[in-house]
Amino acid sequence: MTILVTERLRLRPATIDDVNAFHAVLSNVEATRYWSTPPHRTLEQSRAWVEAMIATPADEGVEFVVELEGRAVGKAGFFRLPEIGFILHPSAWGRGLAREALVALIDHVLATRDLPTVIADVDPRNTRSLRLLEGLGFRRTGYRARTYRLDDGWADSVDLALDRRTWTSRADP
Repeated sequence: MTILVTERLRLRPATIDDVNAFHAVLSNVEATRYWSTPPHRTLEQSRAWVEAMIATPADEGVEFVVELEGRAVGKAGFFRLPEIGFILHPSAWGRGLAREALVALIDHVLATRDLPTVIADVDPRNTRSLRLLEGLGFRRTGYRARTYRLDDGWADSVDLALDRRTWTSRADP
């Protein structure tokens, strides 16, 4: 069982005991505004999501619960390699926690997997996530219209990629 520890965070595998914490994130309209699915309406939806996270085969993905001060505040991982994804509860926003988690996650995955590139798919309205990923060295590689159907209509996607060489040669750890 891999656990990553940063200055402020602990990234660990999910357990079924995380259902309530993830329901607080995944049912939050603000947290899921640019997520690939609408907010969860029931605890059972969140339970199924956590169970899928737990069941991710090790050769297909790497998923971590993001803990701050012993409390699960979100997730960062690769549900399916090489695509990275993350979500945090809004109470954890604005403090650089997503960046801290992603740096640890990318370092770990590139050290343990033979991935030439990490990719991401971001709703173009999610300027904070775009700014974060581009600040980490991701570059835009494409744009796709109507990729996710949400409660309020269709969402588009900005595709991004980070190559191993860019990551390993960065000046800012």
